[in-house]
Amino acid sequence: MGAGIFIKGVEKFFQEKDADLHALGPVSLAVQPGEFLCLLGPTGCGKTTLLRILAGLETPSSGSVRFSAGSRGRIGYVFQEGALFPWLTARDNVAFPLRAEGVARGEARTRAEAVLADVGLTGFEGSYPHQLSGGMRQRVALARGIVSNPDILLLDEPFSSLDTRMSHLLQSKMRELAAGLSATVVFVTHSIEEAVFLGHRICVMGARPGRIVRDETVPLKGERNRLSAEFTELLLSFRRTFEEQVAPV
Repeated sequence: MGAGIFIKGVEKFFQEKDADLHALGPVSLAVQPGEFLCLLGPTGCGKTTLLRILAGLETPSSGSVRFSAGSRGRIGYVFQEGALFPWLTARDNVAFPLRAEGVARGEARTRAEAVLADVGLTGFEGSYPHQLSGGMRQRVALARGIVSNPDILLLDEPFSSLDTRMSHLLQSKMRELAAGLSATVVFVTHSIEEAVFLGHRICVMGARPGRIVRDETVPLKGERNRLSAEFTELLLSFRRTFEEQVAPV
């Protein structure tokens, strides 16, 4: 069931002109194998910085990150704007991480097509990114993130640029896919509703330097109804946390 993530005293400073910008931390957090954790917070609070540290794309200024032994130690990453290669088809974009691992071209294409079918893109395998809608491009990016069956899946606000209807559709697809994955998922968002809909657990980050100000397991079970009293109550509770503890950046 994925790999555990253990974050201890992580901080990040960025050099800006003559001073250091304290962007993050200290943050200490344990994510259990197979958990779907939402990192929720305002723009600029360090959510993406923490995600990039988990991915190995940034080095913490202090503190440490370690992972429990997963089956392969693979990490999938889904960027905010998809970050697809414009010169590759949807199929080849999804197959790219497999090819980078040395998977034979034929097998990589077959596996890519299977995952594209999982995200509802059968028939668009040969399309280039400029031929796809924003929602379709994000589905390609999601397929690329999961095609290697990662132990850890990191997602950086992947639906934030989409309209409400498409965002809701892809959130439902994300829940469906996550249920079938063996990955531990860390999902960055600034949307309270999205976090309540998706997460097994929600960690709210305060304004810069980002720290955890609330850490709660979501009590909702089974299918989540955005119009239910339980969903609305939890939504309002996290909104109060924002109003009381998350100061403007």
